[in-house]
Amino acid sequence: MNKKLNCILLVDDNEADNFFHELVIKELDCTRKVVSKVVGMSGIEYLKDISSVDYVRPELIFLDINMPAMNAWEFMDAFKDIPGELTKGIEVVILTTSLNPDDEQKAQSYPEISGFKIKPLTNEMLCEIVERKVAASIHG
Repeated sequence: MNKKLNCILLVDDNEADNFFHELVIKELDCTRKVVSKVVGMSGIEYLKDISSVDYVRPELIFLDINMPAMNAWEFMDAFKDIPGELTKGIEVVILTTSLNPDDEQKAQSYPEISGFKIKPLTNEMLCEIVERKVAASIHG
């Protein structure tokens, strides 16, 4: 892949899923950095902590729905409360095992969510999302 994203953020309470998804992302070589968080609030804190030496602004977030303490919808509500200059251009894709059509419909109610995908993340799925994101940044 020619153009790389700077950072992809994974927010999923299942560490095995994060590990597998990191492998898929690294195999496609589509980003300079992958950050994994197993708690929704840790993802929100990462997005706000721009002064951290480890901070790289994500361009893409893969977000699980069913997580303890903070589910995807609570994450998105907190995401909307982050100042716009910190979240502008960040695309959120739901990556879940949920087959509930209500979840997909609810995801569509958030303009920040650009996709709803069923786990596991595949090379094809990732390639399509990244190519669309890269094309949008070139033309937008």
